[in-house]
Parts: sequence; structure tokens; C-alpha cells
Amino acid sequence: MTTKPEMTAAEIASAVAARKMSAFDATEAALARIKQHDGILNSFTDVTADRARAKARAIDAEIAAGKEIGPLAGVPFAVKNLFDVAGLPTRAGSKINRDRAPAKRDATLIERMEAAGAVLVGALNMGEYAYDFTGENVHDGPSRNPHDTTRMTGGSSGGSGSAVGGALVPIALGSDTNGSIRVPSSFCGIFGLKPTYGRLSRARSFPFVASLDHLGPFARSVTDLALAYDVMQGPDAEDSACTTRGLEPTLPLLANPVSGLRIAIAGGYFQNNVFPEAVEAVGRVAKALGATQVVDMPEAARARAAAYVITTTEGASLHLDRLRKRPNDFDPAVRDRLIAGAMVPASMVDRAQKFRRWYRAQLAEIFKSVDVLLAPATPCTAPKLGQVNFNLDGVELPVRANIGIHTQPISFIGLPVVAVPVPLEPLPIGVQIIAAPWREDIALRVAYALEKLGVASAPTPRGL
Repeated sequence: MTTKPEMTAAEIASAVAARKMSAFDATEAALARIKQHDGILNSFTDVTADRARAKARAIDAEIAAGKEIGPLAGVPFAVKNLFDVAGLPTRAGSKINRDRAPAKRDATLIERMEAAGAVLVGALNMGEYAYDFTGENVHDGPSRNPHDTTRMTGGSSGGSGSAVGGALVPIALGSDTNGSIRVPSSFCGIFGLKPTYGRLSRARSFPFVASLDHLGPFARSVTDLALAYDVMQGPDAEDSACTTRGLEPTLPLLANPVSGLRIAIAGGYFQNNVFPEAVEAVGRVAKALGATQVVDMPEAARARAAAYVITTTEGASLHLDRLRKRPNDFDPAVRDRLIAGAMVPASMVDRAQKFRRWYRAQLAEIFKSVDVLLAPATPCTAPKLGQVNFNLDGVELPVRANIGIHTQPISFIGLPVVAVPVPLEPLPIGVQIIAAPWREDIALRVAYALEKLGVASAPTPRGL
């Protein structure tokens, strides 16, 4: 059996387990697609071909010996290059980090994926130090959108978005501080999961903003998303935010009916500053789910502002020594925002944190009467590479600053979100399925229902 470019992780794992395909052949097919298309997409910064082949051969040997194999056996995957990969320096999209010693051990989530039989094939391009919404890296070049290579992937997990959207790998891992999983998912037309803050371990990944950082998967189907998410779950003493929750498998729950769920549309702020395509996408999703109720999230604009304050000050604190010693080795746009963050008064940070606690309490009240909120993932489809502004209702707005306008108020308090792709013409765009803390299962169930209804799906890459 030969692999097809858009074969899902579940299909690969099933074929490998049934001996219809070898893990080695699945890995070779992924490496061949990377070789064929990555010169255009620029998704990868490192391809770990030797490691991948060795892992695949080991899986095939286990199958031949009759040993039990994991649920992702033979499935190729790749990770944003802020994950530690043994033998590689952890770049985090930067020039400076390339001088670091190679990592001695993989990140926890890589270990868990490989324990389930997945095969790591490489590390992926990203915005410098994850402080980016565009996917345009000044050191490695921009990752490119698989549906139109003149357009952005979104960031900062841009390589993850283009690798999965371009069907180079069925699963990739990324990070999301203010929207860096949901934005590439939206622009590249794929599914992405930003879990509850503290749900998945961040151990041995390069941080950006410790109180906002999340790690999570991208995939071309909801089943694949749940497969990856389930094998990565579990507490980890090496991440202080990820020490309390046990395993809560979601894959068996996907087919549960959603008709009894209370689903509402996020109103007010989330219906402002949007292009027609974002309105259409949310409308299609709401109609398919029978959602008519509109709920306003109080002070969402202020939540976004407070997220900016916390992001820039925590990020600046992390990078102060690098800013002092090697300022010219930063992307100037990143450097200048970090320097500005270093000058924010402590009183403003204190106010942002107090507001954060208030805002979290307000959303907890909303989720007493609502199970799911629907909101745009991005205000528009993917802008052109290098585009500085977009015009919305006659107003020129900076692209970089406004791509994450609808994601920041959500990650600010760590809510779980599945971004689902709505395949509009000529480009896809994402919708956020937002649930209460620790209810990834509900968000995934809704995403699965939308996929089965044909409303949400990952389109065939058109730019390759």
C-alpha cells in the first residue's frame, strides 16, 4: 500500500498496524514530500531523516515480533523549532539561539508522541521567539501558505501551519501564547487545538510568556487532532503548570451528539473589526449548529490590551540579557517591542494582572449557562507576504498588530479552543470553538460534528 499526500494519521496508523504499509514506507513518503515541496513552502528548518528512518525501522521490527504498538505507530510528525529535539540547538526562530549547545533530550510532548509510535521527521520554521503573528522569519525566510504561496501562513507557528496545510506531515506541534496555533490554522485551512492552560506539558520547550504559553497539535482532521492530544496528556512534574490533571481521553467522545449542548455566538467585540469572510464563516458554523443566541464577553477589548501588557513585559524580562548583549541579532520588529516592554511601569502590569482575575471570573459566569462560544479565529483570510496594512471599512489597520485581535482575549485566561477551517473561496478561514476550562472534549465534539456536516474541512493545498 502506498501513502497518498493527504492520508490522515489515523489511516496511516491503521495501515501500519494491519501490515498493509510499513512505518518505514510511511516515513519515506513524508520525507519525499518534504524534499519535493519544502523548497516552496519553507516549513522546515531541520529535517531529521536519519533519526526518522531509525525509529520507523524499530517500529516495523516490533510489529514483526508481535509486540504491541502505539495508536500513532508509523505516523510522521514535526515540531515548531522551540521544542527541544535531541541533537539540535533549540532555535526558537532566532539567530542568537543557534549558538546554543544541542539539546540533550527531547521535549516531553515529543517523547509522548514517539512513545505512541509517531515518527519525528523534523523541526519547523517559526516567528522569532514566538513574538509574531505573520510567519515571516527574517533569519530563515517566511513560511508560505500552501493555498497561495504569495500569502502568509500566520504565526508564530507558521511552519507548523504550512507543513500540515501542505500535507507534508499529517500532524505538527506548535505553541500558542496569544494565538499562534489558531492563526496559522485559520490561514492554512487546518484544525488546531489550543488546550487549557496547564493541560499539556511545556517541559523542554523554549518559553515566551510563561503565564500565557500553551503547546498543542495541528492536523487535517479532528480525529487526528484528538489522537495526538490524547497521547500527549498527563501531568508532568517538570512543568509547574501541568501537575494536577490526569488523562481524560477525548477520542472515544467525538461521536457523542452535540444537540444538547448550549452553543452561542460571541457578540460585540468579536463581531467588530472583521472582514466579510470572517462573518460568513462564523455564520455557516452557527447555522450548522443551530446557534442563534449571541453572548457578549465583557471588556474583551481591555482583555486584549492587558494581554499585550503581560506579553511584552514578561517577554522583555526573559530576553533582557540578549537585548543588552546582541541587540542587532534580533528581528528589529521583535527587538523594539521587547525594549518597549522593558519600560512598562510595574503599576500597569499589576493592573493588568488584577483585571485578568476579574475577566476570568466573568467568563466563568458565562460558562455556567453556555457550553460553547463561536468566534472568528482571524479577522480575514491570509494577507499577502510583506503586507503592512489592511483596509477595513475605510480605516487602515496594521496587519501584524491586528491578526490576533480575536485570539488574545481567549488565551489571556487559558480557555481551550479548537480552530476549525471553513473552506471558503478562494481561501479558507478559521472559526474558534471555545469551551470552559478543561473541556477540550466538548470543543472537539463540536469540531467533529462540523467536520461530519461538511462545514469544516481542510481543503486540498492549492499552491503546490
